[in-house]
Amino acid sequence: MPDPILLLTRPDRASRGFLEALASDGLRPGAVVISPLIEIVPEGALPDMAGIAGLIFTSAHGVEAYQRAGGPHRPSCFAVGSATAEAARAIGLHPATAEGDAEALIALIQATSPEGPLLHLRGRHARGDIAARLTEGGIETREAVLYDQRRAGLSAEAQAALGGTAPVVAPLFSPRTADLLAASGPFAAPLYVAAMSGAVAERLKGLPRAELVTAAQPNGTAMRKALADLWARAQALEGGGPGQ
Repeated sequence: MPDPILLLTRPDRASRGFLEALASDGLRPGAVVISPLIEIVPEGALPDMAGIAGLIFTSAHGVEAYQRAGGPHRPSCFAVGSATAEAARAIGLHPATAEGDAEALIALIQATSPEGPLLHLRGRHARGDIAARLTEGGIETREAVLYDQRRAGLSAEAQAALGGTAPVVAPLFSPRTADLLAASGPFAAPLYVAAMSGAVAERLKGLPRAELVTAAQPNGTAMRKALADLWARAQALEGGGPGQ
């Protein structure tokens, strides 16, 4: 049986960043296919920023869209996880960072008790009802859609991998990408999936696969560990050789 193929389905820059982080951890897959399942497309405009006291970001795409739209600096800023926080710091913001999901972000903001109103900068497809829940909890929060996450089909290279005999190992970071991959299946190749969260794993119930694991926490570090463990099992179970 051939060695596994790593399939990365995030937008190109995020996929390459994840691949670099894997290499830093010591995992260097011999075969990698990058086939983004969503395309980030600018959409909408900034609302009136007068009176907005703080910003909320739930992805690096939101940070990039805010900068592209000419968003002004605000001293108060909250980021869902480390990658989003890094993007915010890169444009001069000073984010407080949650542990990787909407629940942790809401808890962080509520514990901080910032003066509102806050503004959540997000994509068209979002989960968690962050603005509504914070407002209901007494912290006035508005939201603005600054980009869309449009569907992109699997590349010819990805289709060939998924239709082959080599095991395919795929980390999935969002329910939307899980939905899109599941809608493209079933696949002939043995499929090993690492899900960022239980919400991601839930969307894959109907997709045949060799194994599905969920990261211990919804962050990049936990995802890389889950992926590394899954990669080793795919090699062992499918009879592949040692990692590069």
